[in-house]
Amino acid sequence: MTSQTASKARTRRDVTRRAFLGAAACGTVGTVAALSRGQDQSQNKAQIAITFDLEMSRHYPKRGMTEWDYQKGNLDEPTKQYSVEAARIAKERDGLIHFFCVGRVLEHASVDWLKEIADAGHPIGNHTYDHVNVLATTPEATQFRFKRSPWLVADQTPAQIIAENIRTTTIALQQRAGIAPNGFRTPGGFSNGLNDRPDVQQLLLDAGFTWASCKYPRHISGESMQEPGPEVYADIIRAQSDAQPFVYPSGLIEIPMSPISDVGAFRTKFWKLDYFLKSVRLAVEWAIENRSVFDFLCHPSCMVVEDPDFKTVKLICDLVKAAGDKAEIVGLDEIARGVSA
Repeated sequence: MTSQTASKARTRRDVTRRAFLGAAACGTVGTVAALSRGQDQSQNKAQIAITFDLEMSRHYPKRGMTEWDYQKGNLDEPTKQYSVEAARIAKERDGLIHFFCVGRVLEHASVDWLKEIADAGHPIGNHTYDHVNVLATTPEATQFRFKRSPWLVADQTPAQIIAENIRTTTIALQQRAGIAPNGFRTPGGFSNGLNDRPDVQQLLLDAGFTWASCKYPRHISGESMQEPGPEVYADIIRAQSDAQPFVYPSGLIEIPMSPISDVGAFRTKFWKLDYFLKSVRLAVEWAIENRSVFDFLCHPSCMVVEDPDFKTVKLICDLVKAAGDKAEIVGLDEIARGVSA
């Protein structure tokens, strides 16, 4: 590294650190995102991401199916085909989808469908091998599978289990599908991200990741099986400002998931599709108006049941296209580059 390059690198680190400390002093993480992405937000485009977590979801395709908790990577054929078709539809509308793959998916007899998605230019990230809880502090809490079959992780600490789960997924993606993992997403989202877990931040950095998607802001979602009231939509929009990218003190970049997720809306609250589409439209419009980031989180194992006609993906792509030069659909890696620049 030349002295000039080293000087520029130090300057970038200093700016990022000052941004973080300033935001921490004010008690607002949103400041970090604003400073990291540039002082003049009016010159930036809104960055809209569509992300699919490739895993099975409990209670899908029908209620009462909970064995998926132990077999998160055992994707059924409808989930695979939905993923492929969603990727095609997004591409036709000048968009893309950022996928996060549970490693056990790579054990299937064929992964041609996953290769097809990657060959079309859609990024695919690491989602751990068994869908483990990276905040777990006991071995049995890392995954349902390991609580039922503790011998699989005998004599391992939670940190060792988590690190091995991540490492194995990277190897599986590379060896089975020829895919270099594009970023990392934690199974489950945490309202405080990894702010309280510098050890997990370092674990991800040691695994080679410069950014991760871990935070899912708190928000209200109304009563179950009832149409959301204005206050629900208002709070989902409020939460968007808490879902903006920032940098942890460790240097790891955080790209939060934006509310509301499909499982939160459909599985937990039994929303109708129209309610969900309204919340997504309002959130994307907010991001476009504020030149901010929106990271749409969903699971094809859920959406194949709740949105079989891909209305949500089409809506997001069409909203961004209508916004012209005010917005763009990008992968999370592109968002991370904007934060680190």
